[in-house]
Amino acid sequence: MLGRSVGFYLVVLTMMMGALQWASPRAANAASDCRASPGPKVDWQGCGKKNLMLSNNDFSGGNLRDVDLSFTDLRDSNFNGTDFTKAKLIRAWLAGSKAQRADFEKIEAYRVGFQDVDATGAFFSSAELERANFTGARLAGADFSKAELSRAVFDKAEMTGVNFSSANLARADFTKAKFAGGINFTDAFLSLTRLEGVDLSMSTGLDQHQLNIACGDAQTKLPKGMTMPLSWPCGETD
Repeated sequence: MLGRSVGFYLVVLTMMMGALQWASPRAANAASDCRASPGPKVDWQGCGKKNLMLSNNDFSGGNLRDVDLSFTDLRDSNFNGTDFTKAKLIRAWLAGSKAQRADFEKIEAYRVGFQDVDATGAFFSSAELERANFTGARLAGADFSKAELSRAVFDKAEMTGVNFSSANLARADFTKAKFAGGINFTDAFLSLTRLEGVDLSMSTGLDQHQLNIACGDAQTKLPKGMTMPLSWPCGETD
């Protein structure tokens, strides 16, 4: 009687383990996925890919969630539609790459290089992008809501329709950014944000307090109803 009961539970346990493996095939083949070569729809979720030379590759539509690509050279690659959610890109280089509609939500990317990247419609919500370099990047329609962007550089970046709501833009530099169309700054933190010469006339969500703690000049264009501060907090050498 006891033997039959033990046998019954062993059968049930075996069936449950089989069902779990069937429901989670990624867990069973994670190692082989990490060894896969770069290519469209590559699946490197959770893999370690630090300090590698991976430029000029096609990762379009790939699954790079939770991957560690810190210090890796990814320049001139195709990341259109790629999912980078929660990936680590600390000091990684993506300059010259295509990243249209790519998902960079919650990435950890201190000092990442996004120079000349085409990130049209990309998603950077809640990303950690301190000191990120977006020089010359195409960012039309990009979503940076709740992102950490302190000291990020947007020199000559195309900024049409970008969403910076609730983002931390302390000391970020927009002085040579191309603002065409509305930019959403609702609840964004603009402490010492460089806005000299920037056309903010079509921007939304700005309030007087945000402007008072930012850095502008006589060439900064404000939305209707906004007043230029009597003095900006930044000097030329700040």
